[in-house]
Amino acid sequence: MAFALSAAHAAAAPLPAPKITLGDEVFLQSAWRDLHGRCVGIITNQTGVTARLEPIVDAIKRNKAICLRAIYSPEHGLRGDRPAGSYVASYTDERTGLPVYSLYGATRHPTAQMIAGVDVLLFDIQDVGDRAYTYISTMAYAMQDAKEFHKEIWILDRPNPIGPMVEGPVLDPEFKSFIGLYPIAMRHGMTVGELAQLFNGHFGIGAQLRVIPMRGYRHAMMWPDTGLQWVQSSPNIPEWGTTVVYPATGLIDNAGVNNGTGYTKPFKYAGALGLDAQRLADTLNTRNIPGVYFRSAYWTPSSGFWKDKQLSGVELVVFNPRNFGAVRAAVEILTAVRDIAPRTLRLNDKALDNDWGTDSLRLGLQTGASASTIIARWNGNLQAFLALRQRYLLYP
Repeated sequence: MAFALSAAHAAAAPLPAPKITLGDEVFLQSAWRDLHGRCVGIITNQTGVTARLEPIVDAIKRNKAICLRAIYSPEHGLRGDRPAGSYVASYTDERTGLPVYSLYGATRHPTAQMIAGVDVLLFDIQDVGDRAYTYISTMAYAMQDAKEFHKEIWILDRPNPIGPMVEGPVLDPEFKSFIGLYPIAMRHGMTVGELAQLFNGHFGIGAQLRVIPMRGYRHAMMWPDTGLQWVQSSPNIPEWGTTVVYPATGLIDNAGVNNGTGYTKPFKYAGALGLDAQRLADTLNTRNIPGVYFRSAYWTPSSGFWKDKQLSGVELVVFNPRNFGAVRAAVEILTAVRDIAPRTLRLNDKALDNDWGTDSLRLGLQTGASASTIIARWNGNLQAFLALRQRYLLYP
């Protein structure tokens, strides 16, 4: 009995104190008073929690002075359990009795009916720092509709988990889609609040926007520096370390290369059927990509297109995430696979171009260009984005 009591006491120990104050906590502490009795709707999912891991919906519900009318969920649903790209239905939440309107179902825009009775939209979702992750597109659409329906929108800011590094192609507007709405870099190095200001100001959304900034946050921080606990942001991003490799492997599948999804370490593998794993690992390790070692590996996905097929390739072992150039690694992987086993690449032209926001990667792969040549073609637009980005940063 004494052991059981001791174990129960240990289980109830408080979480370590965070080193920053999240935007949602600033809202809960003080900013909510600026609502002056107006009703809110909140765009959130399982990542919308305080540093103590209390869901923002529950925290708002505890404050009887806040009028909460509706919840809106993005891709993967309110609980984050729906597979990528799958339809998410609207429903009524049993716990709160509130309507949960899907923004990844019949519509991706909040409609007039969805926001009837709502004066202020709140956005509290953890992003991963990559343009192709759709939560920032959901935010942008909500901003557009807040403008159309004369609502305010407040962004409860959160960290960029992979830090300030900026890499990759800036989206070409010709390839605009839900996985890339505006001309920003693939790895943008910004928080959702900073992106909201960029979208609203430079790209002309013009919503009545307010960003609730974090306290104590600095741009040099990566997720472990914040002292926060990671909540799985989608089914294939189970831990913080996955966000580090996501810009490297998240968008290689439409080139015919499996990225480990459907296996135990999503996004930490790159390979295909019949690849010479050791040769690929040796080739990539000679390219001196900072912060990563490529281990030859074999795996058999239990779901998805590659289900029950033994694949071979490499595992990305990131030992220094601060200087790991993830987007460069993606290009190096694809060019190495092309050079070693050219028949392995299966380029889905339209999907690959939309994923990357450019056709320059595909054309470079098809014409035999080196990784350095492909990356160099992005430099002019990337430098322009860096200058633009600087005007919208909120933190030192």
